[in-house]
Amino acid sequence: MEKITKQDPQSQSADIVADNIEKLQSLFPEIITEGDGEKKIDIDVLKEVLGEYVEDKEERYSFNWHGKSRARRLAQTPSTGMLRPCKEESVNWDTTQNLFIEGDNLEVLKLLQKSYHKKVKMIYIDPPYNTGKEFIYPDNFADNLDTYLKYTGQKDSEGRKFSTNTEQSGRFHTNWLNMMYPRLKLARNLLRDDGAIFISIDDHEVENLRRICNEIFGEMNFIASIIWHKMDSPKNSAKYLSEDHDYILLYAKNADIWRPYLMPRSDKMKDRYQNPDNDSRGPWLLGDLAARNYYSKGTYSITTPTGKIIDGPPAGSYWRISKEKFNDLDEDNRIWWGQSGENRPGIKKFLSEVRDGVIPQTYWSWKEVGSTRNAKQELSKLMSASTGDELFVTPKPTKLIRRILQISTSDKEEDIVLDFFAGSASTMDSVLSKNLEDGGRRSCISVQLPESTESSSTISDMAKERIKRAGSRIIEENPEHKGDLGFRVFKLDATNINQWETDFENLEDQLALSVDSIKPARTPKMCSTRSCSNMAWI
Repeated sequence: MEKITKQDPQSQSADIVADNIEKLQSLFPEIITEGDGEKKIDIDVLKEVLGEYVEDKEERYSFNWHGKSRARRLAQTPSTGMLRPCKEESVNWDTTQNLFIEGDNLEVLKLLQKSYHKKVKMIYIDPPYNTGKEFIYPDNFADNLDTYLKYTGQKDSEGRKFSTNTEQSGRFHTNWLNMMYPRLKLARNLLRDDGAIFISIDDHEVENLRRICNEIFGEMNFIASIIWHKMDSPKNSAKYLSEDHDYILLYAKNADIWRPYLMPRSDKMKDRYQNPDNDSRGPWLLGDLAARNYYSKGTYSITTPTGKIIDGPPAGSYWRISKEKFNDLDEDNRIWWGQSGENRPGIKKFLSEVRDGVIPQTYWSWKEVGSTRNAKQELSKLMSASTGDELFVTPKPTKLIRRILQISTSDKEEDIVLDFFAGSASTMDSVLSKNLEDGGRRSCISVQLPESTESSSTISDMAKERIKRAGSRIIEENPEHKGDLGFRVFKLDATNINQWETDFENLEDQLALSVDSIKPARTPKMCSTRSCSNMAWI
């Protein structure tokens, strides 16, 4: 006879479907019906309250692919996994707020929903670019946790394995989209209202990534497509053109709220401010008084201090300010006529009065944020290896991620940073370094699959070792530093709770086995991480 498995709600992550139904009920109570002992949505009633208008499915603008509905359901399906603490691999377990979680990031993101919902200030991820060579997560829609446990050897294998995604598979883009979609859906739930996500990508999937992000985060919350000039020299082995840049897509949780932190002015920028007239207000930069935008009060003539008459602004342009405003500025010595006193006037913009910083730009040169070569050298040096290629193929330079931290997190608050494609742990390394640089109190959550390498170790093993060495390097070079340099290690595992599996042919034995809700060899001692209830048992 068929078994019916009933999950203990305490052993599951947050039920996103139930939460969505509650929100809809608060808006439209009449659409809620009941069936099989649970709330359901009456789709026909929902159509009615929305005006009874249904678009022609064949003509509607949309972005679909095979498996999209299943990918959406996968994001909404609660996880029955847990995060088991691993103190022996951790550093400063009792005091650190940094987390390193080893496991399939889809299941981990589900488990983080309870403890970190709307608490993460910034997410940075460097997912597979889908070039046909990287590792792709083939989610089992029936039980993703079971697939992960079998892959990592925690359950008997049935021949499943994770592999690369090649164009010969016939589902090249589809497989990638099905992998990314549920993870981004879950990631959005973790962002604060003033938070943002940064995603590295290249030309292979940037178009598709834009489209799924527009759907998940909202097109109105797209901020920018940042260009990272990653190559410090042309790639002469390129078949066509040397691809010298990657993209970093930036989406805000709410573009009306999110604002970037200003970048500090460089010495070169400050040197542009001069003080040729020894103004007591200090150095200034000359601003053009004319602009091409139409201004009804911007067509007057001007008389220079030498008596020369300037009939008006240059052809096709207008003065930026009215005649009255111009006279006020001139009286306050904020108009510059040149050394001769008869040049076309400009407005003096004093360094002491401008904003304390500059707005970030969308082009980031490798000279400012590092190159791919710099990233490999940086990792190689830290890990005492001869070349970064032996360790990790595509690390990101910490200068690049520190730039992202600089414009998206505060050095005054305990901002939480999340990277669920951690790779070599460049993000956590960058958080430690950035906190040292500006005295910040940021914490980082890194998630990495224990993907096998050519050596006997895994990528997650290498990442943990990198974080340890990064912390040791900081304390060696800065012994007075009191910042958080530790991290707690957790590993994804099956729940400790005995599941209720009712076999109607052997009900009495099943009831006897369910007297103790905790699985053998496990104890109900909870971890002590910040906001980590239901995260782990040891």
